[in-house]
Amino acid sequence: MRAAGSMEAAAAKGHLSFLFTEDSFQTDGRRCILPEYEQKLKEAFEADPDMGLYQLGFSEKKPGETQSMSFLRFLSGQFHRVLTDLPGLELARDKVRVELTDETYEKLMAAVPFGNGTEWIGKAWLKLRFAGMNRAFSEEIRDYEGTVQMYLAEKSQKLVVPERVFFHLVENPQDSFYPFAFLATYATKAGSRGVRHKPLSYALTEFQGRREQLVSLLSCLNRAAEVSQLIAGFMEKGEMFHPLRLTSDEAWDFLRDVEKIEQAGILCRVPNWWRRRAGQVSVNVRLGEEQPSMVGFDALVSLKPELTLDGEPLSEEEMEQLLSSMDGLANLKGKWVAVDHARLQALLSEMDKYRDSMSLIEALRMEGGLEDEPDLDVGVQITNGKWLSDLLTRLRQPASLRKVRVPDTVQAVLRPYQKTGYQWLHYMQELGFGACLADDMGLGKTLQVLTWLQKLRAETPEASVLLIVPASLLGNWQKEAEKFTPDMPFTVLHGPGAKAASVNLRESRPFLTITTYGMAARLEALREIGWSEIILDEAQAIKNPGTKQTRAIKGLQSRHRVAMTGTPIENELGNLWSLFDFLNKGLLGTSEEFKRYISHLESNPEGYRKLKSMVSPFILRRLKTDRRVIADLPEKMEMIEYAGLSRQQVALYRQQVKDLERIIGEVDGMKRRGIVLAAITKLKQICNHPDQYLGQEGYEPSESGKFEMLRDICGTISEKRERVLVFTQYREITEYLALFLEEIFGAPGLILHGGTTPAARTRMVEQFNAKEYVPFMVLSLKAGGTGLNLTAANHVIHFDRWWNPAVENQATDRAFRIGQKKNVMVHKLVCRGTIEERIDAIISSKKELAQKVIGGGSGENWITEMNDRELLDLMRLRI
Repeated sequence: MRAAGSMEAAAAKGHLSFLFTEDSFQTDGRRCILPEYEQKLKEAFEADPDMGLYQLGFSEKKPGETQSMSFLRFLSGQFHRVLTDLPGLELARDKVRVELTDETYEKLMAAVPFGNGTEWIGKAWLKLRFAGMNRAFSEEIRDYEGTVQMYLAEKSQKLVVPERVFFHLVENPQDSFYPFAFLATYATKAGSRGVRHKPLSYALTEFQGRREQLVSLLSCLNRAAEVSQLIAGFMEKGEMFHPLRLTSDEAWDFLRDVEKIEQAGILCRVPNWWRRRAGQVSVNVRLGEEQPSMVGFDALVSLKPELTLDGEPLSEEEMEQLLSSMDGLANLKGKWVAVDHARLQALLSEMDKYRDSMSLIEALRMEGGLEDEPDLDVGVQITNGKWLSDLLTRLRQPASLRKVRVPDTVQAVLRPYQKTGYQWLHYMQELGFGACLADDMGLGKTLQVLTWLQKLRAETPEASVLLIVPASLLGNWQKEAEKFTPDMPFTVLHGPGAKAASVNLRESRPFLTITTYGMAARLEALREIGWSEIILDEAQAIKNPGTKQTRAIKGLQSRHRVAMTGTPIENELGNLWSLFDFLNKGLLGTSEEFKRYISHLESNPEGYRKLKSMVSPFILRRLKTDRRVIADLPEKMEMIEYAGLSRQQVALYRQQVKDLERIIGEVDGMKRRGIVLAAITKLKQICNHPDQYLGQEGYEPSESGKFEMLRDICGTISEKRERVLVFTQYREITEYLALFLEEIFGAPGLILHGGTTPAARTRMVEQFNAKEYVPFMVLSLKAGGTGLNLTAANHVIHFDRWWNPAVENQATDRAFRIGQKKNVMVHKLVCRGTIEERIDAIISSKKELAQKVIGGGSGENWITEMNDRELLDLMRLRI
């Protein structure tokens, strides 16, 4: 085992990433070696997140930047863009307040990437970020002696503060010959009321006798005249200082020059339809207007192209009216339209490309931008027709699906959100779409899948299902199946006899076959079977598409596929591709196609909306933080996690029971009691790890089912960047648990035991509950079971059992107490087939013996009162 503190040397190179919280964001607590410039950024963000975010928009993007950092850079850039568009910025300076406009909000929401906590990002969250950057700008500019333009020039060459002159163009519907009005204004101080606009002619009076200031104010007019003949004409005729009426041709000339005029330093206020390009004719291709004759990805989806204006279809007569108009502005359907005959001809040519049908998977890829995209510059838009839109809405809003009765044979009462998940799985299977159930840990994915399988079994008795799980979860699935669907036939392929058993499956197999990832990759017979369903639990096991195991799993044959994962599948887009390559092959293209697609997203952050829209129908993800789910959950969720035993654990356990059996009948009284208590301790140590029993220091994780279980549980906690308390009775194992957890979390944690001084205990509690991410604390049960407030943790793991519920509950209450704002998940690790499982069953029952255990408070002493037969029956291994 590595010495404590060696994580520094083992830290891998990485890039700065961020976690998003309910009302803020923070740097990722995982330890990695960052590039020098990113390390400086990290320190700036940790010192003042708002100032760090404000400054980020001035820095240049460099290769390797994470999605979360790119989004924050885009957010900062949008703030700067709105800031520099504000009227009178130079006059207002530190009093200015940048507001989140609807247009900016839409842009930012379209750019939200996949990532940890991005579900929190909405209007309220973005307003908080703008408020923080407003503060940062005010602090900076308040102490800056030069102009705002000089300040921004020093910060970034890309940001230019416009002059104080503005051009306004508005519609004038009362005058058919002059349908537009033009006015030049300037920004000026208005006493305590801040900044206001006045017609430009007022400047001649306000700056009378101050020629230099007047020339400075009006200098931008000459630059505008150089790029716009219309403005030049106004200047020559002296008309710039008066309100003007414009013909549609004059308005057209002005609108075409707006971009160049603004580059000259004058902000132009023009009708929204011009900014949004709504006043242009477009081709709208509606996919799937009518229901196809079959379902599934091979279903042929109709294409219906039509010419539209601002989303409204144009009739043939209206199209003829446009074609007969001159280039410029034309009024059609009560709206102004930009007429460009060359563009109209290009649109008509584009329409001819969308006359046929295409498969549903091609339609989804086109909508998401993975197919050859239409010419967006020309003006072709893709939208969903009625049937396809209704279908995708139902998939994205599974609560709206038709109700499907829970089979009577399911021995459980499903919570409302679990019923929704069951119905969604049933619907996806009917449609033939691969489905990813990505609920948070603890929301009952296993129960939802078993309920769906029971429904499938009732409807299709001949179906065959292959369930692939991590080895550490075999026991859990067996227990859950026996508990919730006791009449469902299943077999487990694992261990020495798995190869022979898999060959027999070619001829006859039960409804459900459960195996591990390792076995599924090795057993050739599984690849020769056409399964009805293949289900992956902890599907992040196939996140790396290049591994032999992933390729083997994807090579299995099935009509339908389901993946389960409790970790955010969004953190790495390559992982997302690998998952969908298993579930719905081809939807995200080949690996190379997807890489090119992602590189496009990096340069155009607003494209994330398309990607999320494309995959969201096939992912059902509910979070414990969702208020609709929280209301349906207990504040404390307790679960037994059943770990298997390694071969070495099995051998040592059986030998220990055999030794006890040999001597137990030869002793009595206190000596017998001492031997029994010693045997219990040895068996519990063997269940923890063979090296604890043997007094060795290797602690290889693969030699302990509990260590492997701990890896699976804490891997999910790590992905969510949540915190966990791990309790054990044994001080001697705390260091080894901490080192193992440090590898899982990529960051160090804390150890608290009987040797920890009171002062150190206080420091540890403060450190663990502080904002900086400390992922775990390992505690010995006696030292840490009482008197501590550790509400930063929302997971508690009892690595080994005290077998006294009152003592365990006291320990759990270090996290589950006043001040805890999250639901607390309690994981109790039990080795299947051992004394741990049988005592847990006793404690969970309402028998008289259980009452003795609960009420006696005597730890394990009650076990010594059993007779020899009862004692050996309790301890004997049953696997």
